[in-house]
Amino acid sequence: MDEVTHLPTRGSVFFDERDEGRSLRLSYHRESAVFVVSLWRVDTCLGTFRLTAEDAPRFIHEIASSMAAELEPVAAETTIQLA
Repeated sequence: MDEVTHLPTRGSVFFDERDEGRSLRLSYHRESAVFVVSLWRVDTCLGTFRLTAEDAPRFIHEIASSMAAELEPVAAETTIQLA
């Protein structure tokens, strides 16, 4: 019999902008210090990726720095100069 894995107490679901029942689920498994990223279509898991807690800061940095680089021109355009 397969080992039963309990659902984590922490996690989120993100829905794909294309819809069609696509989603990404992110859960943290404290006992193994790993984040599991899984791709779903409706109620079927299509694949998983295990991101170690050690690698998570680098992953977060890549997302944040990409967003910051994208927002820089907008921030520059909306700067108000006071007399």
